[in-house]
Amino acid sequence: MHEAILSPFIVPVVAMLIPIVAIIGGIWSHMHQTRVNADQRIAMIARGMSIDEMERLLGKPGEEMRPPKDPLRSLSNARRAGIVLVSVGIGLIAFFLVLTAILHVHEVLSGAAAGLIPLAIGIGFFIDYHLQKRELSRFGMEVDADVAPDSRAG
Repeated sequence: MHEAILSPFIVPVVAMLIPIVAIIGGIWSHMHQTRVNADQRIAMIARGMSIDEMERLLGKPGEEMRPPKDPLRSLSNARRAGIVLVSVGIGLIAFFLVLTAILHVHEVLSGAAAGLIPLAIGIGFFIDYHLQKRELSRFGMEVDADVAPDSRAG
């Protein structure tokens, strides 16, 4: 067990486990929220509340209360995610390259491969950003990439 913790492969393994745990947690949270909503509806039915009153208070089943999606916010989020992920990927690769130069152990370079994952995902976000930007300009929306959507109202 002690050897597994000191292995250079522990970083990529943990890096892959974190998103898996986050996805499972999100699914569990969604299931729990659905269960709570169902319990609320059952309690309201038991108290004699009509379906129209329940829909007015809780919304229709399966309908989530979300504001309409702002395309400029989506564009900004894609750009921000791309910047963060590319930076993390480059940082991981640089860290392991420097560590290899200091320790003179080539096996440490296998850790640099972990940096390729966020780097590739970040590049994907940049591609998505440019596709969204092109689509918005095709529909006649003015897109200024240097100005965040929140700072436009002024």
